[in-house]
Amino acid sequence: MCREPLDGRTGHGHVVELEKRSIVCACRACYLLFTHDGAAGGRYRSVPNRICYDPATPLTDEDWNELQIPVSMAFFFYNSALDRIVAGYPSPGGTTECELDLEAWDRMVATYPLVKTLTPDVEALFVNRTDHGNEIFLIPIDECYALVGELRLRWQGFDGGAEAHAAIATFLANLRHRAVKLATPPDRAGEDRSG
Repeated sequence: MCREPLDGRTGHGHVVELEKRSIVCACRACYLLFTHDGAAGGRYRSVPNRICYDPATPLTDEDWNELQIPVSMAFFFYNSALDRIVAGYPSPGGTTECELDLEAWDRMVATYPLVKTLTPDVEALFVNRTDHGNEIFLIPIDECYALVGELRLRWQGFDGGAEAHAAIATFLANLRHRAVKLATPPDRAGEDRSG
């Protein structure tokens, strides 16, 4: 953003330019400028680096099926410019966006605490369905697009091939390693749930 030389992928942060729906690299100083809501008139927002999971509320097959996503891996984020949730999944041509049943999504919001903590535009709910259970993570939006780019580079044939499958396995292993358990918000920790 300020033309400061950046030292590789880990030496800088990312900022979402909200109007263009694009992600730009930023030095640490520029990244910190846009960590607060409304910075730069709301034009930019820094991408946080938290990765969370909620073992208390795993995603059920029934809830996933209600969303009618035709693949086993997808991500969801709230796009403030469009004022709606957007669903996408990696494909050989890049990110494929799909329409969501908004009533099904509203039920997800009501059921899964992880969904309620999403920061618009900069965090995503990442879902991976496997034969051994469903994984659901809250991740930075740039992680989603990094996976999409990696798969575009490595995709071969109908199912992606060995290199694409290895890239997915590495991505998932990294998420599992970095993810922390979702904390109960302080204002809800002592909440009276008796009605």
